[in-house]
Amino acid sequence: MRPMRLYINIDHVATLRQARRTDEPDPVAAAALAEAAGADGITVHLREDRRHIQDEDVRRLAASVGTVLNLELATSDEIVEMACALRPHQATLVPERREEITTEGGLDLSRPSPRLERSIGRLRDAGIRVSLFIDPEPAAIAASRSLGVPAVELHTGRYAHTWRSGSAALDGLRQAAAEARAAGLAVHAGHGLTYLNVAPVAAIADIEELNIGHSVVSRAVLGGMTVAVREMRRLVDTARAGAP
Repeated sequence: MRPMRLYINIDHVATLRQARRTDEPDPVAAAALAEAAGADGITVHLREDRRHIQDEDVRRLAASVGTVLNLELATSDEIVEMACALRPHQATLVPERREEITTEGGLDLSRPSPRLERSIGRLRDAGIRVSLFIDPEPAAIAASRSLGVPAVELHTGRYAHTWRSGSAALDGLRQAAAEARAAGLAVHAGHGLTYLNVAPVAAIADIEELNIGHSVVSRAVLGGMTVAVREMRRLVDTARAGAP
């Protein structure tokens, strides 16, 4: 079985920073730590509302990421233009609604979209590998193939919400992955994957890349709390001991 690539999405490092509009935690530093720990790539979503990742973050990541950068984006002309200028390894086109908490489903490929087709063409002409974020359904796979992209990312949200209660969603992912690969598409997957539910998806042979973010950032916040508090305790105690 081919190795599975693991891309770490660091959006929510920026979410924590933006809560105070300060300069920490730094997503670029988080990306470097993720790479050092074994990540095969770094994923960020530059949303039109800039709720977490900012333009300067993407510029710095494009210059500093040593593995590969996967930029998630909607078909905003402004952001597509920025992607074309920075030329990340991969651009994953996703649907985007301002009122959503996070991306809630795949692209609607049920009807022609000149805007989507134009975005794909611009990114491809810039030498960027294009992936489409889609629901794991035959029609979406067929539409993706007709659009000429090399890769799709299967939305794993249904599986993430139902994995405790049955295997239907996992079976659907397996079938969709097999269909997409048979159609000549590289198959990625992501959304809502956690330490508890990732293993069955990672075992699907036709999937070659996973994008995981929120669960990893959540684990990092708690897993590193002891070290962080001890270091702050040391600094405070040292300064206090040396004060007149």
